[in-house]
Amino acid sequence: MKILVDMNISPGWCGVLQDHGWEAIHWSTVGHAAAPDSELMAYAREHGYVVLTHDLDFGAILAATNAQAPSVIQIRTQDILSERFQTLLAGALRQFESELASGALIVVDENRAGGLHGITNTA
Repeated sequence: MKILVDMNISPGWCGVLQDHGWEAIHWSTVGHAAAPDSELMAYAREHGYVVLTHDLDFGAILAATNAQAPSVIQIRTQDILSERFQTLLAGALRQFESELASGALIVVDENRAGGLHGITNTA
């Protein structure tokens, strides 16, 4: 799985994701920092990336456009780089890898039971 890390998340996440075996790039390495979300989504769709974001707008974009791609992982936490949340996110990515490959919106929330809610297949 290839993951495109949104501007609102530290580029440090790329290394974390790569350590878990996924290909990951930060938007700042392939696009303009002030680009609209729609540009990032188009890039992700065209290049086969799943978007990792802390921004709620991406789910709204998927819903408004009825898009089947790219898949989006929204993270909901205060301490984004905590080891606990890294483990939670890695587990969610492994658990839902096939759904993310076929089009899904997954919300990983450390304050929810099990850490997941709002798992929606967009296909």
